[in-house]
Amino acid sequence: MIEKNEIYEVEVIDNGYQGEGIAKINSFPIFIQGAIAGEKIEIKILKVQSSFAYGKIMKIIRPAKTRVTPECKDYSKCGGCNLRHIEYNQTLEIKKAIVENCLYKSFGKELKVKNVIGMEKPMFYRNKLQYPLGIDKNNKPIMGIFANRSHNIIPIDKCYIQNETCEEIARYIFEYIKSSKISVYNEKTLKGTIRHIIVKIGIKTNDVLVTIVVNDNNFKEDKKFVEYLTSKFPNIKTIVKNYNMKNTNVILGNKNEIIYGDGYIYDILGEYKFKISSLSFYQVNPIQTEILYNTAMKYIKNDKNKIALDLYCGIGTIGIFASKYFKRVYGIEIVEEAIENAKENAKINNIKNIEFYAGDVEKVLPEILKKEGIYPNTIFVDPPRKGLDKNTSQLLNNLEAEQIIYISCNPATLARDLKILSEKYEIKEIQPVDMFPYTRTC
Repeated sequence: MIEKNEIYEVEVIDNGYQGEGIAKINSFPIFIQGAIAGEKIEIKILKVQSSFAYGKIMKIIRPAKTRVTPECKDYSKCGGCNLRHIEYNQTLEIKKAIVENCLYKSFGKELKVKNVIGMEKPMFYRNKLQYPLGIDKNNKPIMGIFANRSHNIIPIDKCYIQNETCEEIARYIFEYIKSSKISVYNEKTLKGTIRHIIVKIGIKTNDVLVTIVVNDNNFKEDKKFVEYLTSKFPNIKTIVKNYNMKNTNVILGNKNEIIYGDGYIYDILGEYKFKISSLSFYQVNPIQTEILYNTAMKYIKNDKNKIALDLYCGIGTIGIFASKYFKRVYGIEIVEEAIENAKENAKINNIKNIEFYAGDVEKVLPEILKKEGIYPNTIFVDPPRKGLDKNTSQLLNNLEAEQIIYISCNPATLARDLKILSEKYEIKEIQPVDMFPYTRTC
């Protein structure tokens, strides 16, 4: 019987879905954060469930050859880059195994998965920083990130996945907030003005967009704040105040006030230029995004007379990338502002053979097919983490298109959806791309 607070010596036999180590005591699984397959460790049992337990490393008796010392001093508290204690190439092997295991659970057999395409320089790659502000135990303002599985803010000295310019700007803003004695949000009282600092950067253009998320109307020093920021960082092209006065974990509210610039910046992916606003979604690792999209384009059965669908199209990045390979592309996205951005992006890039529609895929797609009288040859899907809903999966099966190119950010829902789609389609190739190096996410 495994008991809480007991100490055990175990062999780590595998790494799990979240990158955690897995050991067994009398066939009872123990999940251990920070452990690596092949290690011998001493653990303390933290929590016991009916069919598994959680353990904590007390001592590493025999470390894995792939174990490294993280550069980040906040690593053990943060939990963001939960694989930074492992050599990068080994993290790619772990992520490949995660995809393989998800597919095996869904299909009951092994499917061939190609090696993960890693990042040449997997550091400082995030083009979007979003730091919460709060009050520490001494009632002082604090900025950083939430500790793993909590809402306790950990002040970050240096983050090794954030863009360094974004981080420098965030620290400079925080100094202004403190020196100006502007209140910060207190989750317990729901009072205080500044909730979040968000900084986006165009990796290729170096344009910066700053968003200050506020909880009330008390941040009124717009002119002074703009001068303070832009005199130090002239590449800041626009500054936005976003109002979020709800008691919610959602970071952004629906109301924006532009206090400097036009409210957007640009970045370049491949040969295309994209407009980015404070509310629009844009991949946080554009270097790997370019590799991801170019990889997806390799699978196109090139025929300029054919039709493509870009489902869950966001601001139109995939459809615009694909437009030169098709007679016409139709994009669908439920977020109306994203569709407005997509239409503008098509104009910016002089793409005339693409149309975008706002709405739910399962409702809008049948209407488009009927209205346009088209048959889609290639269908791109890039759904949110929850994957495809059953109706959309069935609709795709009924269409029996020549090919579906499925881009997924969640191996578990990908495996589930592929099982359904395999009723009408044959799975030809599975190619993972590491979009979030050193994190548990593929």
